[in-house]
Amino acid sequence: MYRITITKPDDWHIHLRDGDMLDRTVNDVAAWANRAVVMPNLTPPVKNVSDATAYHSRIMAALAGFPQFEPLMTLYLTDSTTPDDIEAAAQSNLVCGV
Repeated sequence: MYRITITKPDDWHIHLRDGDMLDRTVNDVAAWANRAVVMPNLTPPVKNVSDATAYHSRIMAALAGFPQFEPLMTLYLTDSTTPDDIEAAAQSNLVCGV
């Protein structure tokens, strides 16, 4: 084998932002990436599964013509993060990291 072609790579660290910027950033990355690990440091940060679910919904609503794109959600670890928050993240099908 002399050549490997990656047709749709993954982005393992992306800041998609929120609000007006989200429409632009998510479509820019979805145009070339299959999946992306979405960083949670918004204002306010994504701190639990409920926050991640809401942000994921906004990301999916902002996508225009890239149904294959899969945002992999993460949580922001804080002093107020509880063991229950971590367990809920582990049990969810949405959150891939803290």
